[in-house]
Amino acid sequence: MRTQVCIVGGGPSGLLLAQLCHVAGIDAVVLERRKREHVLARIRAGVLEQGLLRLLEEAKVPTRMDSHGYPHDGTVLSFADGEVRIDFRAHTETPVMVYGQTEVTRDLYEARDATGGVTLHEVEDVEIGNADLEGDAGCTVSFTHDGTRKEIACDYVAGCDGFHGVSRQNIPVEKRQEFERIYPFGWLGILSETPPVHHELIYANSAHGFALCSMRNESLSRYYVQCPLTDKVEGWSDEAFWDELRRRIPARHAETLVTGPSIEKSIAPLRSFVCEPMQYGRLFLAGDAAHIVPPTGAKGLNTAASDVHYLFQALKARYQEADSAALATYSETALRRVWKTQRFSWWMTKLLHRFPDTDEYELRIQRAEIEHLATTPAAQATLAINYVGLPY
Repeated sequence: MRTQVCIVGGGPSGLLLAQLCHVAGIDAVVLERRKREHVLARIRAGVLEQGLLRLLEEAKVPTRMDSHGYPHDGTVLSFADGEVRIDFRAHTETPVMVYGQTEVTRDLYEARDATGGVTLHEVEDVEIGNADLEGDAGCTVSFTHDGTRKEIACDYVAGCDGFHGVSRQNIPVEKRQEFERIYPFGWLGILSETPPVHHELIYANSAHGFALCSMRNESLSRYYVQCPLTDKVEGWSDEAFWDELRRRIPARHAETLVTGPSIEKSIAPLRSFVCEPMQYGRLFLAGDAAHIVPPTGAKGLNTAASDVHYLFQALKARYQEADSAALATYSETALRRVWKTQRFSWWMTKLLHRFPDTDEYELRIQRAEIEHLATTPAAQATLAINYVGLPY
């Protein structure tokens, strides 16, 4: 096969880039290791910035947000002595959209199908060749599909295949630097067919640890509690989860919490990770292939979307204007925003969680930070500006 851009990874980042390329007349092939059903079964975050919403519009992706999405004008942070609502509209005139990542991916797949674009699933043993060569030779992506070894000749490769994908490994070790922070706890999350406890997200800091109350729709709720990394899902009954959640959220919400059997339950470890650079020759990384944030600030999918924006703009300039300058500086441009979202996610995580090695001094500092946030409009504005999404 021959294409202009080979996209390794058929999650939301890869599919969004493919759709944007299609609209701009750039040919792209998508390769995905898993079955489509597996990709659509992943339970992920669902807070979308306006930048991502605009990209979906630019890519001409029909969505069901009018009927299944929930615009949020603010969020609630609770702590031992009370709670504070961060008003997004008051500080930024911008809401966020609560719409599950699974639904975004479903919309992208349907849009991709409508274009007739090539998307291959169950692709194995991907190898990227000649990515480091200069000139017009291009590069290759070889892989096994349907039991046959195949190869695609392409101009560029977009690595959208996640933290465990092969793309980042094609940047030689001596040419990349990786920054990582492993947090000493995870999030135990459940999905339940129950009405949300509140119409906006609740981020709770309590003496028992962090909790988050979120939702997917009016009858589907997503809840999380901080837990030790040594915990196993099997060790948490539904009853134990609900009891723990009630201990961590404000009493007025705990009293109205509607419980029920979980339909999904999992523990996600938290980490921060950045790879520099995000490009090597004709290979460009986007999303989790290049960076990961703890989910506290809702920046994972949204930062991946900003990567896609920068990469697409660079590809469009290359093919429509014969200008490769933006491709040459893609990594530098994307990383500026990546590190700002890393900072915000790290700050939110430090603000709201109980770390096992935290001493009394650090607890007092955390309390002072929360009180400052609760009483200072400028601090609330800073949080709101970062939460709704920094400009591209």
